[in-house]
Amino acid sequence: MMLLGRVREVKQSVVHLRHLCHNPQRHIQDLELLKCFKSEIQFELSSNHFQNAQTGSLGDFVMEPDSLSSKDVVLRRKFDSGEEVAVSAILGPPNYEEDTVFPRDAFMKVCVKKPTLSSILQFDCGVHEETDKGSDFDIYNAYYLRSPAFLKPSNYRGPLFSTLDNELQHALKEYLIVKGIGVSLTNFLLHYLHKREQEQYVNWLKKGEAAFLATEGSLRQSVEGLQ
Repeated sequence: MMLLGRVREVKQSVVHLRHLCHNPQRHIQDLELLKCFKSEIQFELSSNHFQNAQTGSLGDFVMEPDSLSSKDVVLRRKFDSGEEVAVSAILGPPNYEEDTVFPRDAFMKVCVKKPTLSSILQFDCGVHEETDKGSDFDIYNAYYLRSPAFLKPSNYRGPLFSTLDNELQHALKEYLIVKGIGVSLTNFLLHYLHKREQEQYVNWLKKGEAAFLATEGSLRQSVEGLQ
């Protein structure tokens, strides 16, 4: 049985080597792609794309355990009064029309919950880069939700934010700033999300490189096994 297994392995190796012999162009392309992976990894590791960006800080917020595989980041802050503020942020689509340090804006959701109450104030915001102060945010929508159950998209959440009185819009933004959603935090979010995206990209490149190296190693072992 061991001999039959070895014969089967040898046959498979021969088929694989014949395939490479009949497809030398494919093998050359794989090697060129491997070189591209190595070059791109070296470039990313030696580059600091955001060295001129303001990094900001978390302030009194605490970041939930993060993962390189996740897309969003979640922050929480609890006041001495028991009031809680939760922030989730995720990068938006690329915008290459403007000459900015960060190629993407961020979508930010802010939820404020008062102690002993089930109601929630929810704000849908956009964070964008500002050359003079690092970043700023705009509120797109503001909702009063009687309970977390009303987070369903089908539930009516009130009028559009843009239809509200300008003074009220400004007051709601100032309300969020008081809760800690200021320039320092939005600077942090833009910088952190872009740096993490770069780390995710490098991690993906390394996995691709490892896959090609594994293929090359398998081929080398097959050749040595036939000698």
